[in-house]
Amino acid sequence: MFSQIFFVGLYTSLMAFALAVGNILFKSKCKEFECCCIRIIRDVEIEERETEFIATHQPMNHSSNSSTHI
Repeated sequence: MFSQIFFVGLYTSLMAFALAVGNILFKSKCKEFECCCIRIIRDVEIEERETEFIATHQPMNHSSNSSTHI
């Protein structure tokens, strides 16, 4: 009836969809999320400060073409 290729494609599509939804939920700044019996409470203020710190304190990119003199 259905081939193995169909089920592999279906499984891959479902996993990609689940990962995309998870990525969207992670990027959102919702403090509380509840679905069925799963409840997630996040401290978004700390996460926001961490994101700002990382953005402002990124290391400078050094050119790989720079030559060193001995």
